[in-house]
Amino acid sequence: DATAQAEFLFACVQQTVEQDIPAEADYLRRYDAFRTAVGEIVDMPERTIDLLFRFLSQNAGRLSQRARTNEFAMLTRDEVTRIEATFSDALK
Repeated sequence: DATAQAEFLFACVQQTVEQDIPAEADYLRRYDAFRTAVGEIVDMPERTIDLLFRFLSQNAGRLSQRARTNEFAMLTRDEVTRIEATFSDALK
């Protein structure tokens, strides 16, 4: 009798369809909105925007001083402020 295994498999599929996929789709929509908004603030390669997003994600939406002086030294103070606000808006 494979009833327990079938029930487990059903629960896994149900969670994926009802929770995981919608959450991932929402995340991707927010990420795309962030990338588009950053592109309107400053021109930078997509790989750099991806790195920026990861730094902001890891530091509660703030760009660290180290990142400002190293990887993102080309950004002005105003651009950093606008990008941090964009990140906050995109992930609300």
